[in-house]
Parts: sequence; C-alpha cells; structure tokens
Amino acid sequence: MYFSALVTLSCLFSLGASQTITIQNDCLPAGGYTLCQNLWNIAAAVGSQNSTLMSSSTETVSWATNYTWADGGDSVKSYANVESLDAKGVQLSNISSAPTSWSWNFETQSSGTQGDVAYDIWFGQASSGRPSTTESSYEIMIWLSAIGGMQPIGSQSTTGIDIAGHTWNLWKGSNENWEVFSFGSAGGDINSFDVDLNAFFTYLVSEQGVAESQYVQVIQAGTEAAVGSATFVTTSYSVSIVPK
Repeated sequence: MYFSALVTLSCLFSLGASQTITIQNDCLPAGGYTLCQNLWNIAAAVGSQNSTLMSSSTETVSWATNYTWADGGDSVKSYANVESLDAKGVQLSNISSAPTSWSWNFETQSSGTQGDVAYDIWFGQASSGRPSTTESSYEIMIWLSAIGGMQPIGSQSTTGIDIAGHTWNLWKGSNENWEVFSFGSAGGDINSFDVDLNAFFTYLVSEQGVAESQYVQVIQAGTEAAVGSATFVTTSYSVSIVPK
C-alpha cells in the first residue's frame, strides 16, 4: 500500500512543479499560506517525515505529508501544517465570519498509527503572536480525526455540543502559559469540512468565558503524528476572516 501511495503522489507531482521539505523546521511559501514541517518533538522518536507542496494560490493550498515514527509512546512528534498569512489579527468582537474548507484523506496508514487531523488556532490579547509562546492566551484545536485512540490534552468537560452542523465533545486543559480548548468530532472522521469557524469562536465567548477582546493571532491546519507510518494528503484547504 505504501508503494501505491508513492505512485499516486508522483503522478500528482508530474502535473506541475512541486517542492518537498524534509528538515525539522523547514517551511515553504505557499501562496496565501506557509507550509511547515514542525518536527518539534523528534528527539523523542526514531523516524523521518517530509512534506510536499502540490499547489497554492492566494485562496487555496494543497499538500502531502509522509511520515514514519517509532518509539516515544503516544507523544506527538510533529505537526505538519499550513498557516494562513491573512486570516489573523482580528478581534473576536469584530469577526463577521471565518469561512474554511478542508478536504483531506490518508492515502496509506500503517497498523497502530496514532495521531490526529486538526486545526490549531491561537488567541491572544495582542493582535499578533507566535504559537506556543506566552504571547498567546488560548489554544483552540478542532479535531477532525483522532487516530489510534489519541485524545486531546486535558480532560473531557462537555459532550454532544452542536456547532457548525457537526457534534463535538469538548476537552479542556492547559499547556505552560495558555489554556487549551479542544473540540473532538463525536461522529468520527470529517474528511470534507466546510464551515464557519466563527461558530466555534462565539461558543467559546458565550459558554466558556473567553473575552471578545481576544484576537485571532494564528490559524493553522494539519496532522499531528505520534507513531506509525502514513501518507496524509490535503487536496484542498482554505480559510479566511471577514471583519464586521
């Protein structure tokens, strides 16, 4: 199965120029986005990963990630992702909508693979800030897939929440200097996701005490890998923020 995935990807690459990154902190400009490897915890594992930009424009991007990780238990080793250059710097109180569309699948996946497919969104008191630093107040994850029994950080606090046409379970936790809210799909994988992210933002304000004065600092989308081998493909992804 792994060989067939490589054939599939090589055919995609032949249709146009593609670029592949392999090093820990490699990133590529991708139209209105940046594609990054983000192998932030590879010291805890044995293996490798590469990510390939297949196409990009101001509005949409497509990419693929291949990884093989062993050892280190179920700790996350990497978060191959794209980050929007434009969907940020807007205060929650000033967001009219935040439309996003994401179509993805796993071309291959070995037995015992653990990971997830998720948005990683950062809020802060300032209009800009780097993810995973004290510049942010909240980390918001939206899990479209939980693979091999993976669970978000913290503990499950609320179940059966209806947001944006899907049902979610909410996990709450903390990580160093910020709070974490993770929405996990209660209905299994969502391979085609076309929603308004502002529905999640307004829920956090009305039900979880997040202040409207917070800013969306960063919106990322990608796959976290813990252990196993997989070929993850995003055929199309887009996100934007429409201010009031």
